[in-house]
Amino acid sequence: MDFTLASSQNLLLIFTRNPELGKGKRRLAATIGDEATLEIYKFLLNHTSKITKNLYAKKIVYYSEEIWANDIWDNNRYDKKVQVGADLGERMANAFLDGFSKGFDKIIIIGSDMLNLSLSDLETAFKALDKYDFVVGPAEDGGYYLLGMKTFKKELFLNKIWGTDTVLQDTLNDIKYEKTTLLEARNDIDYYEDIKDISAFEPFLKHMK
Repeated sequence: MDFTLASSQNLLLIFTRNPELGKGKRRLAATIGDEATLEIYKFLLNHTSKITKNLYAKKIVYYSEEIWANDIWDNNRYDKKVQVGADLGERMANAFLDGFSKGFDKIIIIGSDMLNLSLSDLETAFKALDKYDFVVGPAEDGGYYLLGMKTFKKELFLNKIWGTDTVLQDTLNDIKYEKTTLLEARNDIDYYEDIKDISAFEPFLKHMK
């Protein structure tokens, strides 16, 4: 399969936080500490890189603070940009607008902290946009782990209290008259309770026993 042709109309946006001690995942860090939280986040970043690197799509990593030229994100597979905006909604909106301005037909955004997200999930989401105008991956905490669309809709990024359990429902209300499909609900990682019984995280939690 020709990579250029296969990826020409699909764009994956990966929103990530620069992995630095004492930044990010503050609710998790409150229980397990900054060092363990940083190691878990690096583990999740590696997982996200692993499941996205072979996806037939253009891929852009959007860093929270600054571009790191030599890190886990292969410069030959990923473009790199910095998030721009006053809040998460504005930063996501700007990333989508930039993608659509470049002529992409389908754009999907994900974060970088979903252990139970796979390459096939992303392929399913892009395929869903053949039939639907919007695709949403609901998170069990009331947010979402994936959002995809074929046309930009600004309401999706306005009037949300980001990081709360109202985000998913408010988002679905914005597109209730649109052709929308939902993926399987998944659990993202914000609290110790989200990871304490998952074997993949045991190496990072030995100090909690």
